[in-house]
Amino acid sequence: MRALTPAEVLFDGEAPPRILPACDHYAGSEKLMLKSLALQQQLGPVFDVTLDCEDGAQVGHETEHAEQVASLLGSEHDAFGRVGVRIHDFHHPHWRDDVRTILRAAKSPPAYITLPKIGCVPDAAEMCAFIEATRRELGLAQPIALQVLIETHGALAHVFELAALPGVEALSFGLMDFVSAHHGAIPDSAMRSPGQFDHPLVARAKLNLSAACHAHGKTPSHNVTTEVRDLNVVASDAARARDTFGYTRMWSIHPAQVPAIVAAFAPRDEEITLAAEILLAAQSAQWGPTRHRDTLHDRASYRYYWSVLRRAHTAGRTVPDETTRFFTTTLLTGTTTS
Repeated sequence: MRALTPAEVLFDGEAPPRILPACDHYAGSEKLMLKSLALQQQLGPVFDVTLDCEDGAQVGHETEHAEQVASLLGSEHDAFGRVGVRIHDFHHPHWRDDVRTILRAAKSPPAYITLPKIGCVPDAAEMCAFIEATRRELGLAQPIALQVLIETHGALAHVFELAALPGVEALSFGLMDFVSAHHGAIPDSAMRSPGQFDHPLVARAKLNLSAACHAHGKTPSHNVTTEVRDLNVVASDAARARDTFGYTRMWSIHPAQVPAIVAAFAPRDEEITLAAEILLAAQSAQWGPTRHRDTLHDRASYRYYWSVLRRAHTAGRTVPDETTRFFTTTLLTGTTTS
């Protein structure tokens, strides 16, 4: 009898929540997009690259910028299929053109499309529906994952509904716009650490987004850190976002930030070893209750330790040889091939 893997037995027939690379790196100009894609080829698919059609496009040159973005998708610069795009917001006249241009011209579709400045659920739902309709019209085989940027009062008020939208895989917190939307009621110190974690209104917003994502099996993505010289600050912000606020992904706006963020979100060696020991013992017990180092475990804790190994694998960390047979799945989709 073949030994069953964690993905087959721990989720009652459902796919485990999708695990995305822990870093989402943004680039807008041609120079920075190519530099970011070269870094991804060097480090591997341990981080995503988002090509920015919103802030990256010059006013009046939106179509040309979208065409340039499309030319990179599926090209020799897109080595792993982990390149997404951010389009213009719902009230911008070019967002539909962004979608049409990119999906029609790209050699392969983007890994995801990010929807910025969402103000309410109907706006997000209309954008999702248009992207899906365009995808079907063009005969693209697979639905395109969507990520929603939460940076307005309206989006935060309906964050659980936004997380529940079909096709949405992640919500991202837009710190700068959120603080600015309070028109001086939140000081600018809340745009950086420690204020971004300590100010009650900002902390509440971050926690609500994280809770909504985890309630619906989606990925919470933390805002950028503006520090680009002291990478200890970047690592500290990432660790606090992970450990205190429950985020599993974070934006990067400078290539130097990428390794620090990836390392901060990756499980530590001792966590990986412990997870492997517990899961191997569980498999030997046909996934019944076990005891490890005087602590009892069952399927509830097995799911936690399986997430540790999956996150380690996605981050490019080495997992014990005995557990490699667990990864007979496409980890980023949760579907099994065994």
